[in-house]
Amino acid sequence: MSMSTLSLSSAHVEAPARLMRLLSLKPAPAGVTLARRISSQVLLEGARELVIQHQGSEYHLRLTRNDKLILTK
Repeated sequence: MSMSTLSLSSAHVEAPARLMRLLSLKPAPAGVTLARRISSQVLLEGARELVIQHQGSEYHLRLTRNDKLILTK
């Protein structure tokens, strides 16, 4: 095998490294809290509606026929 066959252009080497830099997670600045994330499938557990109680009121989270979420009081 010749050396030209084994060598990679700098663009091929730099592209994955650049992608990894862009995707790397950086810690949040001090004092900043990140919002929790939960899948709607986990939250609804296969049901089409979930009732959320908040400060004495009930809110209904519904999954529509078009797979959209609607929150109503």
